Amino acid sequence: MAQETPETVLGVGTRIRGRVTGDGSLVVEGTLEGDIAVRGDVQLSVGGKIAGQVSADEVTIDGILDGDVAARGAIALRAGSAVRGDLKAREVILEEGAEYIGRLDATFDLPAELEGAKR
Repeated sequence: MAQETPETVLGVGTRIRGRVTGDGSLVVEGTLEGDIAVRGDVQLSVGGKIAGQVSADEVTIDGILDGDVAARGAIALRAGSAVRGDLKAREVILEEGAEYIGRLDATFDLPAELEGAKR
């Protein structure tokens, strides 16, 4: 039997100040003021808020985040999310309707039609 990665949920109405670290995934439905560094995924749910730096395997944002995000895999900003901060990941997904202000650091391939435009 494969061992599952533990998941911690900060529920709606929960307000935490401080640094969160650990092994396993984190779901934020409430408010977190502080940095997050986990070996697992971070999910910021609709209505959730994070004010701080986030470092994780993958990050999915449906809420409001004010801070830089670094992921070893992908970062996804879903429609209705609002992010202010720099993003660094292997893949960044910006859905239509997501609000984003910051710098983007990602490695990606240009579509074939743009490859010919390089000088």
